[in-house]
Amino acid sequence: MPLDTETPYETEEQRWAAVRARDAAADGHFVFSVLTTGVYCRPSCAARPARRENVSFHADGPAAERAGYRACKRCRPNGPGQAERHAAAVAEACRIIDAAEEAPSLDVLAKAVGLSRFHFHRVFREATGVTPRDYAAARRAERLKEGLESEASVTEAFHGAGFGSNGRFYEQAGALLGMRPTDWKDGGRDAEIRFAVAATSLGPLLVAATRKGICTIAFHEDEAALRTRFPKARLIAGDAGFEALLQRAVALVERPSESAALPLDVRGTAFQQRVWKALREIPAGTTLTYSELADRIGQPNAVRAVASACARNEIAVAIPCHRVIGKDGTMAGYRWGIERKRALLRREGAA
Repeated sequence: MPLDTETPYETEEQRWAAVRARDAAADGHFVFSVLTTGVYCRPSCAARPARRENVSFHADGPAAERAGYRACKRCRPNGPGQAERHAAAVAEACRIIDAAEEAPSLDVLAKAVGLSRFHFHRVFREATGVTPRDYAAARRAERLKEGLESEASVTEAFHGAGFGSNGRFYEQAGALLGMRPTDWKDGGRDAEIRFAVAATSLGPLLVAATRKGICTIAFHEDEAALRTRFPKARLIAGDAGFEALLQRAVALVERPSESAALPLDVRGTAFQQRVWKALREIPAGTTLTYSELADRIGQPNAVRAVASACARNEIAVAIPCHRVIGKDGTMAGYRWGIERKRALLRREGAA
């Protein structure tokens, strides 16, 4: 059977409808020319609409130029498309942020990529799922962790990460690291992490918690996984008091419809926190696609960033990233195994 290659822009009626709607999705499929101005444009051109009797359609820019038309200076149909220009602007802004010792201001970034302040902020957020400020904060957190592992002192690490003052650094460090910077640098020395491993029908389940709440729930992991991250932390085997918390975590696996919310100690970027909060609001027995989850947090164009945040979730079942599936209904990825994801959804009645 031959493939159906028809597009929504095959007929002149469809093309005219795309021009009237300024449909950016039609860019690249055709261009249109205007007899009275002598120019040709992209379908998404924001110029004042022309009368239908003055409009002709062409396969591409060269075809329009052969017919005697010149490129519109507003939409630049003979150059990169708007999506490409925006992607290049965001990539350049990210490079500037990554290279800067201190986070550049919104005005500086917008001027560097040739966009207005407001337009740049919107474009950046649509492309990445976070604001430029949140992106810079996340990169600073990454540099801080790298610096604490490589620099000789905490002071060198926080200067290298772009913190302008000691006060600002120590104000934010606890939220970024979950402990004092000196403890992180020293492999988690003196940090207390209680843990235990329980048997479940889906395999061994590691549960670990700080004083604030659960920081890890993971299938088929053990004390060694925690020891790798914090080699000098005080890993304390769970006692009778911890047993109650452990069994509540197990209930999320075995009896998801009966289980209650757990106290969590979750750290991540502002965007990741929003995604993880939205995940916790998905009831058992319900699934969402990555696109639907992106819509729920108000970032419909940040589907890839949403998927990345799901993949970075370190708290299985309590932050139920297993309830997010592919657009076509497939199980998609799951850090603890597709079969385990399928089993969790099946017992919740969602598969």
